[in-house]
Amino acid sequence: MNELVPGANLPLPGRALTLRVPGPFDLSALIADESGKVGGDADFVFYNQPTAPGARLQGDTLTVDPARLRTGAARVTVVVSPADPGTSLGRLPAPTLHVADTAGRSLARFTPPRPQQETVLLLAELYRRGTGWKLRALGQGYADGLAGIARDFGVDVMEEAEPAPSRPVSAPSRPVSAPSRPVSAPSTRPLPHPAPASPASDPTGFLTLVNSARADAGSPPVSLDPRLVSAAQAHASDLAAAGRLSAEGRDGTSVYQRVLRAGYPYLTVGEHLVSGPRTPAEFVDYCLRTEQPRQTLLERDFTHAGLAQAADPRSGDVYWTALWARPLTADGLAGTAEEVVRLTNAERARAGLRALAADPLLGAAAQGHSSDMVARAFYSHTSPDGSQPWDRAAAAGARRRTIGENIACGQRSPAEVVEGWMNSPGHRANILKADFTHIGIGFAGGGQMGTYWTQLFGA
Repeated sequence: MNELVPGANLPLPGRALTLRVPGPFDLSALIADESGKVGGDADFVFYNQPTAPGARLQGDTLTVDPARLRTGAARVTVVVSPADPGTSLGRLPAPTLHVADTAGRSLARFTPPRPQQETVLLLAELYRRGTGWKLRALGQGYADGLAGIARDFGVDVMEEAEPAPSRPVSAPSRPVSAPSRPVSAPSTRPLPHPAPASPASDPTGFLTLVNSARADAGSPPVSLDPRLVSAAQAHASDLAAAGRLSAEGRDGTSVYQRVLRAGYPYLTVGEHLVSGPRTPAEFVDYCLRTEQPRQTLLERDFTHAGLAQAADPRSGDVYWTALWARPLTADGLAGTAEEVVRLTNAERARAGLRALAADPLLGAAAQGHSSDMVARAFYSHTSPDGSQPWDRAAAAGARRRTIGENIACGQRSPAEVVEGWMNSPGHRANILKADFTHIGIGFAGGGQMGTYWTQLFGA
């Protein structure tokens, strides 16, 4: 393994990499062209926008596949900041960057000089040279926070935007281009239960191994669902054909889109994408020995699972996809919305603010926006047809004088999404805005990120 010093360069293999910074830090990345500027807000990868073409952030690990970055991308700058926004880096241990390939083989490690008063650190950058890529160790500090770095790279940061004097929206905007086609008005009709499916057989013993581990952890058993098995098989086969691990197939189809196409609308979802184990027993053993995969396998909310494998005919490597989910029901969706409202009001109570009342009209507009982001493949406060949060609220019949909106994607539970919003200044400001009196919640599964959330506030 290579120990790097500031300014050191390291040639990289022509395949996906993982960049991990353990400890009390937030990791983010900016994808730029040769000029050092991003192509748009979608090139900023962080906890509330954890994916971009060729880049995916999961916890303390950023996975980058240079071959799948957007056209024109020439540089990926890795940025680290304190998980607690009020803490300077000088009060924390020096962050250490661990670089590895997706099989877990260590390539390099870099620990910069201990920062002082800086609040953000440019830790390293991946950059293109000719047809190859290299890693450069940086260790450059910033004192004006993540927003300052984002602005310097060309990201449009809106911490307190007020598009209309009486209708403020205090949340960062991250527009993503999407095909333009008509959008229906938000619907208040109850969602149907997913079509029942006969339980899948378990000839490999996978289910027995999984449910034994779940029982030991106090989690309820899961059953195999043929729709999840079908989606897992399609994704595993695509991984084997491509010879690499990715949450997206060669045509850009995400593993979550495969689940929906298989006929399984979900309320929560998880996945394992693994290469190396030769049998289901080895696969389960790997999951139980590794922290994040273990948490997914033992997650209490999951009720169904699906597992599939496929071998790369060139290398013989075996690629696995395991899917875990809980089906979407009208009652489950209502319960999720209620939990988001409860957690939001708990944050307001801690700040000495009155609770927000649930507004079904705001809820219809919020639900419509989450569903629209999945259906039309965008992530923004502005819909592809140009409509804004107050337009959607009015279309649903709401007559609130002031409207605010928070959106998020990728979070797997109400607790995770509310925590993410509270850790973001713009979203936190909406949650703790004293003038707001009502709230509506939207959730939809699918798309590139798996989950899309909307909070719509009114007064």
